Amino acid sequence: MDRATLRQLQAPLREQYAADPASALTPLHATADFRDDGITCTVDGFAGPVRAGLHRATGGDGSDACSGDLLLEALLACAGVTLRSVATAMGVTLGAVTARAESSFDARGTLGLDRDVPVGVGPVTVTFTAETDADDTALERLATSTERYCVVGHSLREVPRVVVVRP
Repeated sequence: MDRATLRQLQAPLREQYAADPASALTPLHATADFRDDGITCTVDGFAGPVRAGLHRATGGDGSDACSGDLLLEALLACAGVTLRSVATAMGVTLGAVTARAESSFDARGTLGLDRDVPVGVGPVTVTFTAETDADDTALERLATSTERYCVVGHSLREVPRVVVVRP
């Protein structure tokens, strides 16, 4: 997709959201259940069900997806789409691109061994390796704009509210 096509696709949306800001509020959802045995949660993903379970560091056997890795995958997907969109808008031509998200977590936090150890993944580094003729200034602007507009990245700043209810 080129810059003109992207702008053409987004122009009516920009106009709509400017005229009616409430219409820009976009619902998202995910569903899961405990259909599988063990300490697992099966998430109905875009490409089919994904069974998440305990990481080896917290008692799992490695046969289930790690939710921390799934988080990084969601972040990488969002950052990748955002980077591609920003590059298109900037007129930056990208050849082959590979991307990697890396982080860690301290298992003592989630196992409740030390209240001073935070529970969570972080910090996270997302690295894109791109074949491009763009100069360093353009690459820095591309990175900064991707950080600014990546929805999932910004969502990591706030702890989600968890509610448990009866049917």
